[in-house]
Amino acid sequence: MAIEKVDTLVVGAGQAGVAMSEHLTSHGVPHLVLEKNRIAEAWRTGRWDSLVANGPAWHDRFPNLEFTGADPESFPAKERVADYMVEYAERFNAPIRTGVEVKKAERINGTGGFRVETSDGVIEAQRIVAATGAFQHPVIPPVVPQGAAVNQLHSFHYRNPEQLPEGAVLVVGAGSSGAQIADELNRAGRKVYLSVGPHDRPPRMYRGRDFVWWLGVLGLWDQAALEPGKEHVTISVSGAYGGQTMDFRRLAGEGVTLLGLTESYDGGTIKFAGDLQENIANGDADYLKMLDLADEYVARTGIDLPEEPQAREAFADPDSLTNPIGELDLAAEGITTILWATGFRQDFGWMNVDAFDEKGRPQHQRGVSVEPGIYFLGLPWQSRRGSTFIWGVWHDAKHVADQIAIQRHYETYRGPGERRADEA
Repeated sequence: MAIEKVDTLVVGAGQAGVAMSEHLTSHGVPHLVLEKNRIAEAWRTGRWDSLVANGPAWHDRFPNLEFTGADPESFPAKERVADYMVEYAERFNAPIRTGVEVKKAERINGTGGFRVETSDGVIEAQRIVAATGAFQHPVIPPVVPQGAAVNQLHSFHYRNPEQLPEGAVLVVGAGSSGAQIADELNRAGRKVYLSVGPHDRPPRMYRGRDFVWWLGVLGLWDQAALEPGKEHVTISVSGAYGGQTMDFRRLAGEGVTLLGLTESYDGGTIKFAGDLQENIANGDADYLKMLDLADEYVARTGIDLPEEPQAREAFADPDSLTNPIGELDLAAEGITTILWATGFRQDFGWMNVDAFDEKGRPQHQRGVSVEPGIYFLGLPWQSRRGSTFIWGVWHDAKHVADQIAIQRHYETYRGPGERRADEA
C-alpha cells in the first residue's frame, strides 16, 4: 500500500483543528486534518445535556461567521456550537477526515519529517500540529476507592439528573462545570452537597455588559500568564438559565450545602479542609475587583452605562458557611453519588518526539515547539487568557499558521544553481 504524504498534518477537528485548517488554507499550505470521531465531538457527547456556551453568541465565535438565528446575547446550546463548527469548516472546504485515530508519530531521520501511524494506514508529514485541545482525559483524584459503596463519575460522563441513582449527590469542584451541575441537580429536587475549592467568580453581567466585554475593554483577555498562586484556581461562570452570576451563597440559600475542599475518605466518611470561608472570601474579592475595574473604566472613559449598586449587595451567609462541616458520613446523609468536576489532563503519549519536559508538558513558544516541525494548538494559556475560547484559539491558530508559512518559505528557497537531492 502506498504511503500517503502531506505537508502539514493537523490532529484533532475540534475548534482548534478547524481554526488551524482555515489559516493553513489561507496560506496555501497543503494539509490534512484527522479526527477520530466527528467534528467537534466533545461538544456533542462530552458534556451534560443542558450545557450551553459560557459566553454569549456575539462573542464566543470565530470572527468570520456569526451564529445564525441566535440572539447575540444568548448562550448557544452545545449541539448548536458543534453544528457551528461543521458549518465553519464547510465554508472553506476544510480537508477533514473523520473516523481516523492517530496512534503514533515519530521523526523520520534524514527527511525532516514524521511517520504517523493511524487507524487508516501510515501518513508521512513534514510537520504536525497537535490540536487535540485542553480537555482530553477526565481526572478523578484518588480519594475514594473505586470499590466504595457509592456511585462515582466525572462531570465529563454526567448527562442529566435522571441518569443518577436516587439519593443525595456530592459534587466535588466549584468551577463552571461543578457549579452548574450542582445548580441543575438542586433545581431537579436532589439534595446536593458542593465541595468548594479555590476559585475566581466574575459577574456574569454588570452595568448592562457581559463580563466577556469587560475583560475585553480592560485588556484582560490578552493577559499573557497566570498570576502567581493562581495555578489551581478555577473560574466559576455560567451561561445556563439565560446567564447568571454564579453565587455560592445564592445556591446555599436555594438548598445546596457548601463544603470545603475534599481531603480524604475513610470507612464511608469524607473529610473536608477547613478552607471554605477563605475560598468564598477570595471568590468574593475577585468578584468585587472586577466591579471596581469596571467602575474605574466608566469613570475614565465617560461611557454612558447605568450604575448598578445592587451588584455589591451580598446574599446572607448560609449556615454551612458560618458553621463549616468538617466531615460527612455518606450513608447517614443518603449520598449515593459523588460527581467529580475535577478537570482533565492532556495526553500526548502518541507523540514520540522530543517536545516535552520531564512532566510531559509541551515545551513551546506560543504553540511553536522546541522540536522542529511540531506545533501545538488549544493549550490553556497558549498565548493569552483567552487561548482555550473559540475566538482565542482562532488567533493562536493564525500565529501558528503564520510560523508554518514562514518556515516553508525558507525551506523552499533555492540559491543560484542549487537543487535538492530529490530534484536531481
